[in-house]
Amino acid sequence: MTPISVLIVDDSAVVRQVLVAMFKEAPGFEVIAAVADPLLAIERMKLRWPDVIVLDVEMPKMDGITFLKKVMNERPTPVVICSTLTERGAKTTLDALAAGAVAIVTKPKLGLKQFLSESAQEMISTVRSAARARVSKTVRRELPLTPTPKLTADAILPAASGPATIRTTERVVALGTSTGGTQALELVLTSLPRVSPGLVIVQHMPERFTAAFASRLDGLCEIEVREAVDNDRVLPGRALIAPGGKHMTLRRSGAQYVVSVVDGPLVNRHRPSVDVLFRSVARSAGQNALGIIMTGMGDDGAAGLLEMRTAGARTLAQDEDSCVVFGMPKEAIRRGGVERVVPLSNVAREIMQLAPPGWAGGAAGV
Repeated sequence: MTPISVLIVDDSAVVRQVLVAMFKEAPGFEVIAAVADPLLAIERMKLRWPDVIVLDVEMPKMDGITFLKKVMNERPTPVVICSTLTERGAKTTLDALAAGAVAIVTKPKLGLKQFLSESAQEMISTVRSAARARVSKTVRRELPLTPTPKLTADAILPAASGPATIRTTERVVALGTSTGGTQALELVLTSLPRVSPGLVIVQHMPERFTAAFASRLDGLCEIEVREAVDNDRVLPGRALIAPGGKHMTLRRSGAQYVVSVVDGPLVNRHRPSVDVLFRSVARSAGQNALGIIMTGMGDDGAAGLLEMRTAGARTLAQDEDSCVVFGMPKEAIRRGGVERVVPLSNVAREIMQLAPPGWAGGAAGV
């Protein structure tokens, strides 16, 4: 099998050294260059274009965002952002995702040598996933992932022993996404009117990045978008995004829905996990819910969406043509959890169809 060719662009010599060593240790990769700034990267790319670019965002001579936009305009290519875990870095990285980057891997300010041993699997898995991504209609070749042990939603919530008890007419939308999801969520949420049903969302993203992501969307949308905190109510016109590094579940409090934000192990290699959210929605909302699985690598959410459908919820999957990576929707379809497949452009309309006739956003809390 032809190895995945990787170009590393980072102004830190230590980071370049660590990343080169990381990819040399992993089978199926070839680092074609590791350079200090985008201008050097452009010269190397004239000789050979990489399959994936691992890119820092704050560099001299040309910043990563400008370089990323240039790449996307010239020849769309999967880009993985390797960013420091800071508030400033989070906002800049979100700009990169909006410009077309497909994934984020965080790097510490200190202890980069330790990063090699502790985060190698995450980086390798992310770059493998990126190599499979569809970027602006450019289809990348399918590559196998090396499976690693993973937990199911049982690690956070035991499977329900019976059907959900439904004694409320409140509607809730549960949405799960991963690679390519930041752009997809922006399109969906900015299309919703202020009176839309309440939404609970898992987007695979590191901690600190979700707060900046929610804030950015809140400034673009008619609805309220915020990073969830424990005991937040799910209200019409509000979208709650699970915080990075925590699981989010839905529960009933009387006739209302609230979320719990909890610690716990990685589920399907993720925290937050879509499966954890979907299982809780199946249990707490049942037929009053709509489950939507969107672009992303892997199978997180497939089992949970089937549980939602079994509990009487409507379920949708984003179609292959509009996905950056069709992995999560494809697996959910294969397992029978998907009622219908729709293009990304129709998702907001489907959400509004969840509202009962004459519904105007509900009365409580608005």
